[in-house]
Amino acid sequence: MIKYCIKCLMPDTKPDLLFNEGICNACINYNTRERIDWDQRKKELIQIIDKYKNNKKWDCIIPVSGGKDSTYQVIQLLKLGVNPLCVTSTTCDLSDIGRRNIENIKNLGVDYVEFSPNPIIRRKLNHIGLTQVGDISWPEHVGIFTIPVRAAVQYNVPLIIWGENSQNEYGGPASAVENNTLDRSWLEEFGGLLGLRVSDVVGIDGIEQKHLVAYTYPSNEELTAVGVTGLFLGYYIPWDGYSNALLAQAYGFETLHWAVEGSAVNYENLDNYQTGIHDYFKYLKFGFGRATDITCLHIRRGRVSREDGLQIVQKNDGKFPWTYLGKSLEDILKPLNISLDQFIKICDQFTNKKIFKMDRRGNLVKDNEGNLIKLNYDNI
Repeated sequence: MIKYCIKCLMPDTKPDLLFNEGICNACINYNTRERIDWDQRKKELIQIIDKYKNNKKWDCIIPVSGGKDSTYQVIQLLKLGVNPLCVTSTTCDLSDIGRRNIENIKNLGVDYVEFSPNPIIRRKLNHIGLTQVGDISWPEHVGIFTIPVRAAVQYNVPLIIWGENSQNEYGGPASAVENNTLDRSWLEEFGGLLGLRVSDVVGIDGIEQKHLVAYTYPSNEELTAVGVTGLFLGYYIPWDGYSNALLAQAYGFETLHWAVEGSAVNYENLDNYQTGIHDYFKYLKFGFGRATDITCLHIRRGRVSREDGLQIVQKNDGKFPWTYLGKSLEDILKPLNISLDQFIKICDQFTNKKIFKMDRRGNLVKDNEGNLIKLNYDNI
């Protein structure tokens, strides 16, 4: 049976999540923010930025997806007088609204580079990620961390300013929670590789090492030569996805007219049609999805009670991804040559059968919409 945080709704099945007397460390981390001197942290950020300012080249690199958080990053750094180079690692299956939000970031007044990895290799990596580790977004999660770093080396811009430290926001080991930098070791442990190294895919389906440049972290020698440093902006200024979305919308960021499928809000994960599949597999493996993530953020900030949050989660979390951002599952899977029946078999392969209802024959119990039934949605 799953055990849940008594303050929010995060389950003990979440990798790296720790509990202390029934309270998850994501809640504990958030409560410690009250003791942070944010004015002092901002002064530290300004001092760092001033150190790297250079009239002959960009002051820093900002990795951007076009989402609410990267829009917020750009807004805040422009307000500090930064001259950034914004770098996008193109998503696997870019949505129409995602493209419009990327254009909006460019129109904020920044220089911008978009890197598009080989789409044939990308589709092969999507297929490998889905079938081998249960993550269709594996190549995207690698690329968003490697491509901006490669850009830093290529353009000789040492400072990279990332957004949030996910281990602090969503819970993780104490050493990672308190970290204000993103480096190779952070990527390898928390960057979404799921035990599948980039070198492991060489030789699969005709993939060669030369096809994986975009997914390969620069060498230590290259990083040292440039002096690459990656900082989390969320360490220096208060970070809140909802507030980020409100500010981003004031600067032209576009949201949906409905709550994103499998989520509970209309302002997050709008750029990639494959995200619904990614989030669904997290639910299959660990018994929680995007709705839980978002709802817990609101519970910690006192915007939603735990009781109401539970109802939101039960209503939205873990639904079979028939559509995402209005695009049908069949159309999303078509470029990968995966049929609906094959997809369902892959889903069942990665489902944690200890946390979902089974019949007497050992088969997963599903409703008429193909949705699974968790054994417990809260502590019993």
